[in-house]
Amino acid sequence: MSKLFMFEKPLGMRDTLPELHQLKHQLKQAISSEAASWGYDPIETPTLEFHETVGTASAILDQQLFKLLDQQGNTLVLRPDMTAPIARIAASSLKNEERPLRLTYSAPVFRAQQREGGRPAEFEQVGIELIGDKSNSADGEVISLMMASLESSGISSYQIAIGHIGFVNALLKEVLGNDTRADRFRRFLYEKNYVGFRKEVEKLPLSSIDQRRLYELLRLKGGPEVIESARKIVESKQGKEAIDQLEHLYRVLEAYGLTESIVLDLKLVMHMSYYTGTVFEAYSKGLGYPVGSGGRYDQLLEQFEHPEPATGFGLRLDRLTEAVGKTKSPVLKDTCLIFSNERRKEAMEQAKKLRKQGKSVVMQELTGVNNVDAYSAQFQDVVYYVGSNGNGGTST
Repeated sequence: MSKLFMFEKPLGMRDTLPELHQLKHQLKQAISSEAASWGYDPIETPTLEFHETVGTASAILDQQLFKLLDQQGNTLVLRPDMTAPIARIAASSLKNEERPLRLTYSAPVFRAQQREGGRPAEFEQVGIELIGDKSNSADGEVISLMMASLESSGISSYQIAIGHIGFVNALLKEVLGNDTRADRFRRFLYEKNYVGFRKEVEKLPLSSIDQRRLYELLRLKGGPEVIESARKIVESKQGKEAIDQLEHLYRVLEAYGLTESIVLDLKLVMHMSYYTGTVFEAYSKGLGYPVGSGGRYDQLLEQFEHPEPATGFGLRLDRLTEAVGKTKSPVLKDTCLIFSNERRKEAMEQAKKLRKQGKSVVMQELTGVNNVDAYSAQFQDVVYYVGSNGNGGTST
């Protein structure tokens, strides 16, 4: 193994510099405040979890888990997502609480990367979980809250793609007949590799009708009209029930007045295998990947011996900061007091006064700055306490 350079970081790890950290903090506060206004209670989980419980339930590939051993020989993992740990809590510490539970969180999650590829191995999520409500109204609330969270973050141009994994699973099973084939096609859909999907269809000994059904799946994207198109290509009870649920959800979102920012995408597949029903992704203008996602996971809590329905979403803070940062002007700090040694006390008294008013104040001795003009450009207000005449000069 070659010697590491002094400034290298582990694969996929990122530094967060002050300006970006400030923006992330503002976004986190905005989303958390929005969730609180909808009645969601904050919750925290440990950074380390047992591999046999949360690690297995998370549905993250085993090779993406950061693993270590405790002193008792148990395999631990750095939490790879937040939904599984919260499911553990809902099934244990909160199992006797009245349902539905409305919980919100803000925390880093960890997923190991085999190659750099620009993918972070640690990133922060802010999200919510609504546990114990099986209704379409619960899905509508979660999607509506995600949209409100995006707007409170300063993202006004966005789109929510909504699908139903139950519909995709039902159609693939009807046409392909076995899980092995269905898994291959789900992979193509998750990767949005529609060219590969079509080529794979051509290789299979399917009837022309079944081929058309699979090709039609790729075209099921748009407004409410795709619901009727979907009904024409699915035959099973499971598939038809999924379409009925999606239609009802669309009506709920119409009641919220939110359908202008929504597109139905019946080929939408998520990377988490525990999703069972409605799934959705949020896209911001200018980014080629989702800033958040979520869906219904009615079978996850069974793994913690407490079966009940649940739905939720998670927003990626790193991607949100990128989206907001494309349009956001640099944030100036409040006030800087530049002082000479003989006027230090006067500057200190002014700093105390301004801080009590809720302003941030930097005190900087004049002799410690190389370029006063460049340094002072970081602040909205600059006040000079220089000389011995007792009069402070102000620059705004």
